[in-house]
Amino acid sequence: MKALEITDLVKTFDQPGGGRLTVLDVSSFQISAGEQVALIGESGGGKTTLLHLIAGLLTPDTGSIRLAGTELTKLSEQGRDRFRASAIGYVFQTFNLLPAFTAIENVRLGMTFGHGHHDPNRAMDLLDRVGLADRAHYRPSQLSVGQQQRVAIARALAGKPKLLLADEPTANVDPVSAESVLDLIHQSCEEENLAMLMVTHSMEVAQRFERVESLEKINHAFSHSES
Repeated sequence: MKALEITDLVKTFDQPGGGRLTVLDVSSFQISAGEQVALIGESGGGKTTLLHLIAGLLTPDTGSIRLAGTELTKLSEQGRDRFRASAIGYVFQTFNLLPAFTAIENVRLGMTFGHGHHDPNRAMDLLDRVGLADRAHYRPSQLSVGQQQRVAIARALAGKPKLLLADEPTANVDPVSAESVLDLIHQSCEEENLAMLMVTHSMEVAQRFERVESLEKINHAFSHSES
């Protein structure tokens, strides 16, 4: 069973001087249920754009994005928002924690937007899993950078998604914390039987995965711009 199927996906953006720049042109890309994949590519090469398309934060010019059997390109903006809340977990490079909320409140927000996953114990269980049960009532400013990323991972898992997207999740943490974050993401996905796509520019990070794909190889827009 495929967790993610991308076919003939094209995304362009307006250029300041006129015309449009093709950032992504991906003919085929798939991830099986429970599979963990690293997608490596240079900065500015379209990695985050691809994640935003999969998450429904952007819409493609053409093509198909099918996630857990649902065709995202056929959904309205409101429909994509609902689907993202129920089926996709997103670990951002900059964490995106709400500063006025405690760790456990930030995690509970990940449950609030989903559907039918309001187990009152799940938020604390997730914080315990990431080693922060004793920091549940701390605000982000009271946590280290590595601890903030752990809260962000717990929040991404809160809604029991089908697919976890991770955008350079180790870029803003120190090397020791980076190892811990990667171990935590791998283990959490295995425990939840969760498919995961992590984008990174680091081969060292990518080598921690059994399957590593190169964005430059699957993205025809890159090869065209290089020719």
